[in-house]
Amino acid sequence: MKKQVKNNVYWVGKIDWELEEFHGSDYSVTQGSSQNSYLIKEEKTVLIDTVWSPHKDEFIKHLKEEVDLKSIDYLVMNHGEVDHSGSLPALMEEVPDLPIYCTKAAVDSLVGQYHHPEWNFQVVKTGDSLDIGNGKKLVFVEMKMLHWPDSMATYMTGDKILFSNDAFGQHYAVEELFNDYADQAVLWEQAMKYYANILNPFSKMAARKLQEILAMNLDIDLIAPSHGAIWRDHPEQIVEAYVRWADAYQEDQITILYDSMWEATQAIAHRLAREISFLSPSTKVKVFNVAHTDRNDLMTEVFRSKAIAVGSPTVGRDILTSVAGILHFVKELHFVGKKAGVFGSYGWSGEGNKVLRKSLEEAGFDLVEEEVKVKWKPKEEDLEKAQALAQALLD
Repeated sequence: MKKQVKNNVYWVGKIDWELEEFHGSDYSVTQGSSQNSYLIKEEKTVLIDTVWSPHKDEFIKHLKEEVDLKSIDYLVMNHGEVDHSGSLPALMEEVPDLPIYCTKAAVDSLVGQYHHPEWNFQVVKTGDSLDIGNGKKLVFVEMKMLHWPDSMATYMTGDKILFSNDAFGQHYAVEELFNDYADQAVLWEQAMKYYANILNPFSKMAARKLQEILAMNLDIDLIAPSHGAIWRDHPEQIVEAYVRWADAYQEDQITILYDSMWEATQAIAHRLAREISFLSPSTKVKVFNVAHTDRNDLMTEVFRSKAIAVGSPTVGRDILTSVAGILHFVKELHFVGKKAGVFGSYGWSGEGNKVLRKSLEEAGFDLVEEEVKVKWKPKEEDLEKAQALAQALLD
């Protein structure tokens, strides 16, 4: 069922309440999500994006109820990833000559995934436009690496809508569509989680692209992303948030990540939290056992933090696999401008802290010299060493 976005623009996507994971199992979804497809009915009829293939039959059925598929003049594919393009083969079976407007990289992506080089691809680049009648145009803006090489956004003049694709989105099911109807706490939590886990590796490019978009002086009344709520109430607020998030974002927060075999490393983690809070009561401190916490939520907390501390006991001259996996993910997300410290316990050889340091340095963190390294179960004098580590992380 279509829902009106503004004037002759309608949402024809899928609210996916049951979705629990994304990018395979790489991203946890706790609030549902949506795959947003948009139908424009001006003198020309335009479809912007499709939905994921599990919903293709429902998508095509509902689209046929709204429009004769053969009357669609143009299809705009802002991005070739399967959550946007999954229903494309089914649509092209119905209208095989439908012109597909996309970037050059998107042609490579779509042909590579669906093996139809004969499709009617129309390659566009930043600044190109498409007249859709009634004095309105679609203007294309390449958004390379936000978050694929093929990504672009589409701006509709007249109605002043930016179809922003993955930028400014969230994995959040909002049946009412718009940000002013959404639970604000959930909306912003999911928007930050989305940025931290998907877009943060491309922050330098995001910062440049945001400045490029701002320099275009587009008059934007609505930002319509590919997932989650449509920003109609002060849409500039999410753009301003992205500008902040792309600039080595941090809050006055220190996050402690650890796993423990027999509570020795856990005791250090808890004492470190206490020392940080004592030395700087205004600093938010969060402690997580990484084996029992959603890793995407952990990355959101790392994103917020000005410093982190990571702890593991030494196991087989290495660290626990739970901690190693989290550090691999931390490295993948390319956090910048953040301090880090290490701590851990051991019984035999004690290489754990060295392994932690190497991993965090490779991930781009500024390592403090102070650390806590305890043989066997910590005594009070061992736990007192946490104060020096706490101070170093705060300085």
